[in-house]
Amino acid sequence: NLLGIMSKSSNPKIINISSIYGSCAPRKEIYLKTKINSILAYAVSKSALLNLTRYLAVYWAKSNVRVNTLVIAGVDNNQEEEFMNAYCGRIPVGRMAKEDEYNGAIIFLSSKASNYMTGHNLVIDGGWTSI
Repeated sequence: NLLGIMSKSSNPKIINISSIYGSCAPRKEIYLKTKINSILAYAVSKSALLNLTRYLAVYWAKSNVRVNTLVIAGVDNNQEEEFMNAYCGRIPVGRMAKEDEYNGAIIFLSSKASNYMTGHNLVIDGGWTSI
């Protein structure tokens, strides 16, 4: 069982990766003129991760297993120009994340620096959910 495996670790951590679309509804206007489709199943699965995190965090807290979620926005991966313009126009910092910009959060969540943190959703989204 997973708890048995995790409890053998000296610093047991679970980091779930979710999306801004787990926290808020997709902005359909971003996708209207693109070939990219924002599907319901994606948003439902990402929001389910947030509650799974809270559930496991409480359930396994006394076993010293820490469970948190990293909630991210889009990553620049040479998406089509029309989509990039619409998406980046919605983000306060004006761009998508670079592929390495979530590394610091993952290092923090997996380190002893986050030992007192469990059940949290750490949002790194360029300000998307601020507006």
